[in-house]
Amino acid sequence: MPDEQLTDAHPDWEVLPPEHLPHPTYFPAGLAMGVTFLFWGLITSLVTFLVGLALFAASLAGWITEIRNERKHR
Repeated sequence: MPDEQLTDAHPDWEVLPPEHLPHPTYFPAGLAMGVTFLFWGLITSLVTFLVGLALFAASLAGWITEIRNERKHR
């Protein structure tokens, strides 16, 4: 059974083309933490707000730069 091809399992199925997946990165988590600090800073202090703003801006810039560089190399 394991040696059979997947296309033989059902006549209407077709093989999907290989898809390029982006490599993992920490930028989405940094962006989420920046948003959390932004809203937390609205409640607590200006320092927390500014840390959240800096983290948000750095993560967003890094993520956009990474996406642009990845599309150039394709």
